[in-house]
Amino acid sequence: MAIGGQPEDHPKNGRRMMAVVRSELRKDSLSFSEALGQSVANVSPTLTPALVVAVVAGMAGTASWLVYVFATIALVIVGVNVGKLAKRIPSAGSFFIYVSRSLGPSYGMLSAWAMLAAYIFTAMALTVATSILVKTLFTSLGFTTPIPSTLLYFLVSAGIWAFACRDIKISARIGLTLEVISVAIILFVCVYTFAHFGFKIDAKQTHLEGIDFKSAAQAVVFAIFSFVGFESAATLGRETRNPTVNIPRAIVATAIFAGAFFVLTTYLIVQGFDDDAAKLGASATPLADITSSVSVGLTALVYFGAAISGFACALASLNAYGRMLFSLGRYQFVHTSMGLVHQNFKTPYVALTSGALINFIVCAAFAGQAETDTFGWYGTLASYGFIIVYFLCSVSAPVFLAKNGGATAGDKFVGGLGAVLMVLSLVGSLYPVPASPYNLFPYFFLVYILLGVSWFFILKARVPQAILGIEHDLEVAAATPAE
Repeated sequence: MAIGGQPEDHPKNGRRMMAVVRSELRKDSLSFSEALGQSVANVSPTLTPALVVAVVAGMAGTASWLVYVFATIALVIVGVNVGKLAKRIPSAGSFFIYVSRSLGPSYGMLSAWAMLAAYIFTAMALTVATSILVKTLFTSLGFTTPIPSTLLYFLVSAGIWAFACRDIKISARIGLTLEVISVAIILFVCVYTFAHFGFKIDAKQTHLEGIDFKSAAQAVVFAIFSFVGFESAATLGRETRNPTVNIPRAIVATAIFAGAFFVLTTYLIVQGFDDDAAKLGASATPLADITSSVSVGLTALVYFGAAISGFACALASLNAYGRMLFSLGRYQFVHTSMGLVHQNFKTPYVALTSGALINFIVCAAFAGQAETDTFGWYGTLASYGFIIVYFLCSVSAPVFLAKNGGATAGDKFVGGLGAVLMVLSLVGSLYPVPASPYNLFPYFFLVYILLGVSWFFILKARVPQAILGIEHDLEVAAATPAE
């Protein structure tokens, strides 16, 4: 907890710190593979071929694979920018600290506020997705008794809370293990199914037959949602060994791996639907619809793999949310109890508990709505938060480098390109105006952002030491040469 408005570990707290013994996050406990597991799990790669690809293909048709190529390039560029900041500022607050040290505390608060929404709405979306997939799995196996959605929401929320509050090594390993299993299942199913149909080059896709460039451009926004969370290894900056090397590597590697996986599986699924974009766009479970004509067992395997992937992503999202809220609590932007760490497990258990409760309460409140609708609602709201933070990080990277030893022309170009791509993504999600209720979501998110901005200025007026604590810390950081 901050004392006198300064971060807990600030040297000026000196002797008073001797009287207040507080646990810290477990430093240097995670390997590269475990940091990679956090980002991969937060992306939930298998959810795209299982669910999300239908939205992209419904808009882009035979150009769907190309949409994912463009999305991969955009997110790798953003990942490079985030990696430059993570290399020099290993921190649990990640984007909050990155942007604060580059553009100032006000923009840092904006990025943290946006990212809190992004991570918690992603957790909600994946809680709902897990519910959908578990129900469909049981149905495919012949079980007819319906499972209440609220019960599944509770079980998922309780499960991710229990794992997240334990040692971070446990949840990181669980996330990576589940994703490796689910990716292996999806790849096996793809190879087996298309061997059954006969491998062949799809001329319609290679020639982009019937492409609508306007719709394909809009589809890029939905494709970006497939990647969101790839940067979440950055929130483990305090807990990863050699974070200035391993965190940037994990972020960029996740974007490249996920992109290659999405391009391959999207190409095969579009081919499996005989390039019928309308039929594919109307499918709730596209890959399973293809496998059903081959084997019921394969269909169940798809649902199982996607369900465990969804759970792993919800867990990773809660982990990232908790560490972001933890950092804000340490700097007194939210209640200082959010900065508490469990004495034994060394995890921000209060922040994690608040996230799990919000996740369950909101999901349960809308349990009466169609789950395919609420999945889309939560995912869209999450996307706005990610796009805002990706933009701010792209701007921050060259600014921070210029302040600490100089930014090269390449740094400025990559930062500017990442910012432009995120602006275009945001514009693409707003125009043409989407159908209701999606046309209202930008305004809902804007209200949320304004509430955060208002809270910042209230704190600045009523608790100025909170801002001074960050500013003093920035001065110390600026005086320390970057690695």
